[in-house]
Amino acid sequence: MANRGPSYGLSREVQQKIDRQYDPELEQVLVRWILAQCGGDVAQPAPGRDGFQQWLKDGTVLCRLINSLYPRGQGPVAKIQASAMAFKQMEQISQFLQAAERYGIAATDIFQTVDLWEGGKNMACWQRTLMSLGSLAVAKGDGLFVGDPNWFPKKSQENRRVFSEDKLKEGQSVIGLQMGTNRGASQAGMTGYGMPRQIL
Repeated sequence: MANRGPSYGLSREVQQKIDRQYDPELEQVLVRWILAQCGGDVAQPAPGRDGFQQWLKDGTVLCRLINSLYPRGQGPVAKIQASAMAFKQMEQISQFLQAAERYGIAATDIFQTVDLWEGGKNMACWQRTLMSLGSLAVAKGDGLFVGDPNWFPKKSQENRRVFSEDKLKEGQSVIGLQMGTNRGASQAGMTGYGMPRQIL
């Protein structure tokens, strides 16, 4: 990883705008959920953005989280181990991201590994990914979610409707209001085509 110094000018403004998107209240909700979901063997992070980033940076907490959303022994990440080596930590983060996508999170909701690992450049993106994961876990309703379902916004679910053939044929003879209406239409007050406008 490149060692980056402080940013100036436009890049500093962009980074400040990204940093403002980080939500400390959402951080507290996510920490409570992750601790409840993973059980007692996960230590609580230091409060604040930097503490949250350091807690997630090695990937072990994330891998335990995604494994806890599957039945025991069927988790997608087979080997979880704490390591001080950068490539091992980034590999575990990548395993979490792949497992999250297979779990059902849209590719647009998934962050990049460097967003977390490189000094937490875009922690708000991480928060959105974890929020999507929690919402999806609640929506699945398979009994593996631990915590308060009200912590997460509800995902929209399909509401399929089935109409009989008679009902469908009945609908073909109705003119929808989107197409306009011909009630009350008249040509009163119109002048004939080609006649000049009379100014009095």
